[in-house]
Amino acid sequence: MTQHQRNLPLRRLGTQGLEVGAVGLGTMGMTMAYGTADEQGSIATLRRAHELGVTLFDTAELYGMGTGSNEQLLGRALKDVRDDVVLATKFGFDLSDPTKLGALDSRPEHIREVTENSLRHLATDHIDVLYQHRVDPAVPIEEVAGTVGELIAEGKVRYFGLSEAGPDILRRAHAVHPVSVLQTEYSVFERAVEQEVLPVVRELGIGFVPYSPLGRGFLTGAVRPAAEYPSDDMRSWDERWQPGNYEKNLAAVRELTALAESKGIAVTQLALAWLLAQGDDIVPIPGTRSVRRLEENVASASVDLTPEDLARVQEILPHGSAGSRYPQSMMPIW
Repeated sequence: MTQHQRNLPLRRLGTQGLEVGAVGLGTMGMTMAYGTADEQGSIATLRRAHELGVTLFDTAELYGMGTGSNEQLLGRALKDVRDDVVLATKFGFDLSDPTKLGALDSRPEHIREVTENSLRHLATDHIDVLYQHRVDPAVPIEEVAGTVGELIAEGKVRYFGLSEAGPDILRRAHAVHPVSVLQTEYSVFERAVEQEVLPVVRELGIGFVPYSPLGRGFLTGAVRPAAEYPSDDMRSWDERWQPGNYEKNLAAVRELTALAESKGIAVTQLALAWLLAQGDDIVPIPGTRSVRRLEENVASASVDLTPEDLARVQEILPHGSAGSRYPQSMMPIW
């Protein structure tokens, strides 16, 4: 690890020896879900992230819709610093038919096929963290954990992760092969994991990686009502942007912004510092294509929130945002 990478504090995820910078980078928005892609801008952001000490880079087969475009982007941008970084990718969707978006496939042979593709796309001989992207009710989690365990024994994967898995799935998977990381949406806006999931994660010694830690961008302040986003932007249909919910959530963000300004920081930094304060086993992965936003996000690791600050956040958003994070048909199976 190079000297400049020690500037971002390290955090341990799980009990298997995985250490990463306290703030990671999610790359989904670089190729899907948030409008037109900007490859050169994304590569510049990825390289700047490494310079700032970010080590955890999060991608997935899904983010290229089976083409590998997102993983290839990471592979190109980070090939010269591969040994400095932790590459995390995911399997679990059946992308063979574009008309069946959301279809799942975690059969062992499919896991192996996706893993080989990801290794090729990332231009690497190993994947640091391999996640099951969504729980597949048609495949026992024990088979999934066993298959990833085999890939780890073969040296193709280093750590096993799950995404959007509930307590029972976590326990059953962990009994077959240690789960190092759980990735699930978590932010001041989205608090569903606090009651049942986080206690089990901590009981089992599993690290926690919150995705969408800035409320899919709502907490950036650069936000507009749903109708003002193009159809290829998920905020056009996200419940939190719809009339009624949008106004309530905007009011909460304004109060959070006032708190942040009183501390001389951005509201995004407040939101990320709040997450980091929830435990030293948490490493958020905010996504951005902007170098400026990236630098702001990384700096949040240096923000200290007082007990009074944390209490004020809780007062503003005691239960999270107004509106569900997904339509019912897309909600993960716990």
